[in-house]
Amino acid sequence: MNDFVRLEPHVIDEIVSICDTTLGKLKDAQQLASRLGSADGFGEFHSAQQLAAGFSRKGAGTPESAYERVAQFIEALEQLRDAFASGGEAFLGTEFDWVRQLQSIDVDT
Repeated sequence: MNDFVRLEPHVIDEIVSICDTTLGKLKDAQQLASRLGSADGFGEFHSAQQLAAGFSRKGAGTPESAYERVAQFIEALEQLRDAFASGGEAFLGTEFDWVRQLQSIDVDT
């Protein structure tokens, strides 16, 4: 098996551009998700405060929260983009790392 991938420059540019566009959208989503950590308007009852705290935890501040999940996707996509930006040479070396990283993100929690 060949340990080297060669991509045409225009293909690399297109892939990097797609990654950059997607990263921009993910960073916008992360900014929105950062606001999910403060859940207000549930009222003064103890049960309402518990509910608000639960929503806050799902929004930001824990490894399973929306904010951190988006951050994990950003990190994986940045690694992929950088691998392609290097001309594809680093892609084989990182291919399984970023795939493994994406697969480790538990989207069901």
